[in-house]
Amino acid sequence: MEKQLEQLMAFRKEIRVVDATLRDGGLCNDFYFTDEFARALYQTNKKAGVDIMEFGYKASKDMFDESKFGPWKFCDDEAIRRIVGEKEGGPEIAVMADVGRTDFRRDILPKDESPIDMIRVACYIHQIPGAIEMIEDAKKKGYKTSCNIMAISTNQEADIRVALNLLGQSPVDVIYIVDSYGSLYPEAMERLCDVYKSVAHKYGKELGIHAHNNMQMAFANTAEACGDGINYLDATYNGMGRGAGNCAMELLLGFLRNPKYREYEVFRFIQDHIIPLKEQGVVWGYDLQYLATGLLNQHPRSAIAFTKDGRKDYGDFYHELINID
Repeated sequence: MEKQLEQLMAFRKEIRVVDATLRDGGLCNDFYFTDEFARALYQTNKKAGVDIMEFGYKASKDMFDESKFGPWKFCDDEAIRRIVGEKEGGPEIAVMADVGRTDFRRDILPKDESPIDMIRVACYIHQIPGAIEMIEDAKKKGYKTSCNIMAISTNQEADIRVALNLLGQSPVDVIYIVDSYGSLYPEAMERLCDVYKSVAHKYGKELGIHAHNNMQMAFANTAEACGDGINYLDATYNGMGRGAGNCAMELLLGFLRNPKYREYEVFRFIQDHIIPLKEQGVVWGYDLQYLATGLLNQHPRSAIAFTKDGRKDYGDFYHELINID
C-alpha cells in the first residue's frame, strides 16, 4: 500500500500521457474535424506537455468509403504533415491500425519517409497472431509499437496470459489494458495490472491503459493503473470518445502532479474547441444507456443506436439488454 501511495503522490519520469481525442473522439463525428481543430489540438498538446498524440486510424481505403469519413479515419502522411509542419519538438505522433482493417504493408510507409512515430495495433484476443504480424512489419519499418487488446473484460485470465506471453515474445514495445466496454471497477483493474505486469516484466515490455467511462470509472481505473505502475496513460479532452467517452485529459493531468504538464492549456482548448462541438450537436459522455451496457459487460453499439434514435425509454432498453439471447 505504501508503495502504491508513493506512485500516486509523486511523479514518474517514465509516464507517457497519450492524447486519443482525434482517434477515439473521431468515432463521435466520423472524423470530420477541421484542420483548424486538429492544428489547435496539436499545438495545445505541445504546450501542455502531452507526450504522444494519436491522430486517428490507418483504415483501409478498400474497405471504407473515403467520402463518408473525415481525414483522420485514414491518416495519410500528407494530412498529418499539413497539421504538424516540420514537427520541431512537441508530442510524438501515433496512429491506430486495426487487425483486418488496415492495408499495413501498403499504407504504412517506412519510418524515415513518414511523420508518424508509433503504430498502435488494435485487436481482439483471438486476433493476436494477426497483431503480431503487423507489429513485426511496423518494427522492421522503424516504428515504436503498441498492442491494444480490446474488450479485455470479456476474456478469461488463462486466455489473457496466453495472449500476453505471445505478445511478450514479439517485438512490441507497449501492451495495453483496454476496457472497451467500460465494465471494470478499480479492484478488477488492480488484478489485471498484476497479470499484465507479471508477463511484461518477464519480457521487458511497457504497459498502458485505455479506459472507457460507461460506469464513470475511466479516470478511477486510469488512476488505479498509474498507481500500479502502468506508464502509458490514454486520455481525451473533455473525455471525448465513442459512446460514454474516455478518461478526461483535464482530470488526468491534474492528478499526475507533474510540473511538465500544464492544465491551463487543456482548459483553453476545451473552451475554444470542444464546447463548440457539443453546441453543434456532437454527442458523447456518460448516460444511462451506456451505464446499462457497461454493467452488463456488453459492446455499446446498442446504446449508441439508442442515443442516435433519440430514445428515452431507459427501463425498456435495460430490459432489452438483459433479455438478449
